[in-house]
Amino acid sequence: MDKVYVFFADGFEEIEALTVVDMLRRVNIETVMVSVGKTKTVTGAHKIVVQTDGVFEDYAYEDGNMAVLPGGMPGTNHLMAHEGLKQLLCDYNNKKKYLAAICAAPSVLGQHGLLKGRHATCYPGFEEKLLGAEAMPDAVVMDGHIITSRGMGTAISFGAALVSVFAGEETAEELLKAIQY
Repeated sequence: MDKVYVFFADGFEEIEALTVVDMLRRVNIETVMVSVGKTKTVTGAHKIVVQTDGVFEDYAYEDGNMAVLPGGMPGTNHLMAHEGLKQLLCDYNNKKKYLAAICAAPSVLGQHGLLKGRHATCYPGFEEKLLGAEAMPDAVVMDGHIITSRGMGTAISFGAALVSVFAGEETAEELLKAIQY
């Protein structure tokens, strides 16, 4: 069974994180919300408090097929600074498991050297942090096993792209119709 880990840090962008979790769970893709902080409780950039399923150290991650990084500030900076997450992202990249990031979070992939020779997108103004990538203006960019998106306004399109990876384009389209996108 497919399993997606979505990583939460204090200061995350609520719409970007929760839209992805909601859309994946609507089509029965196992989705685990993981705090990179010391507790399962994480506070978003707009002071919305979320209870995650566990903290980073609770999981082994071998069973995962995708790691998702929501943007937001200072959440993206916290994701960038987490050494265990960096190692996990590099491991997933080496194994060609899916990496997905939206808004400012593609900069985490870029700063860790995971975007070299790829096309990627991000929140406008963060392009220089996509080290080694060709920055694209598209809402969502899929380049091999790496999926990036521009920001809050593209969260539904980003979620649909992630759904399509595991459940197919048809299921993603049906979901978009069901939520009247």
